[in-house]
Amino acid sequence: MDTEQIKILLERYNQGSCSPEEAAIVEQWFENINRHQSTYIEEKELDRELDQIKLQLNQHIAPAPKVRRMNARYWYAAAAAAVVIAAGIFWFNRPAKQTGVTPDTTTAPLAVSQSNRVIRNGFVEITTTKAHKEDITLEDGSTVTLNGSSKIRYPEHFSDSTRVIFLEEGEAFFNVATDPHKRFVVNAGELATTALGTSFNIRAYAIENKVIVALVSGKVKVDQLNKNGSLILLPSEQLSYDRISLSLIKSNFNKPEEITGWKQGYLVFRDAPYSELVTGIENRYGVTVMNESNKKEWNYTGSFKNENLKEVMDIISLAKSLSYTIKNDTVYLQNKN
Repeated sequence: MDTEQIKILLERYNQGSCSPEEAAIVEQWFENINRHQSTYIEEKELDRELDQIKLQLNQHIAPAPKVRRMNARYWYAAAAAAVVIAAGIFWFNRPAKQTGVTPDTTTAPLAVSQSNRVIRNGFVEITTTKAHKEDITLEDGSTVTLNGSSKIRYPEHFSDSTRVIFLEEGEAFFNVATDPHKRFVVNAGELATTALGTSFNIRAYAIENKVIVALVSGKVKVDQLNKNGSLILLPSEQLSYDRISLSLIKSNFNKPEEITGWKQGYLVFRDAPYSELVTGIENRYGVTVMNESNKKEWNYTGSFKNENLKEVMDIISLAKSLSYTIKNDTVYLQNKN
């Protein structure tokens, strides 16, 4: 664990944004620090280093109300950890092997208006690439935000009775203009979602083998194509359709940003399987993730807002006991040595 990882983990821990796995790592790390004291630095020098590091940590970690805070013992342990690690003393874990090209450290939201738009047979087709999104305004005033690696198709002009959209790949957020005379229908995979005036998110990446419809406001009806029956979603409810088992699962989400955070360039994972984690990282940073480790299936919970690619990979690799390297625009996950 290097000093950059210390700063990231302590900041997330103090803000209360650590996942349970990350919090357990920090707390176990503190306990190990308390059991190992350095004898390589004189007391006066150690005090001076502790004061400097505590000042730096205070500058980076502003206490917030109603979140977990470190007590004095933990502050001392955290500062002592930075000094000891700087001196080359390791007692918790050997540092992950890091080689390769340093990634772009930009933390800005996904770039806008980087897409391929064509008109074919009366339909508008828009395709986005990794790390780019597209804001679309339809002729009825409805708006669509298309995530990276996505494709949408819709008619140049809606009919007199319906407004039909096809999300052929990827993810999109829909804010539907009210028109009681024209149903608004989004076809994605094996599901058709119908709304009159509402806002909802649909995620249908082929690699994830599922389609998720999440309602932010209003009310929608979701039909499974070629089958009878439908389900109604109310705000803060979502429906997940498994393309393998053909099963439907209805559940709730706590905050809209869990569903729509990607619009601001955030990564929000809630018990997310490996495939969903990879999709999020690739679309956020415009990279390709290759898993060369023997850990192929795992889940992760955590959120990232302004972290750069290296910070995100540091935290995830630490939580999952993995190592990684970055070469050009590819991230390689590897077993930890």
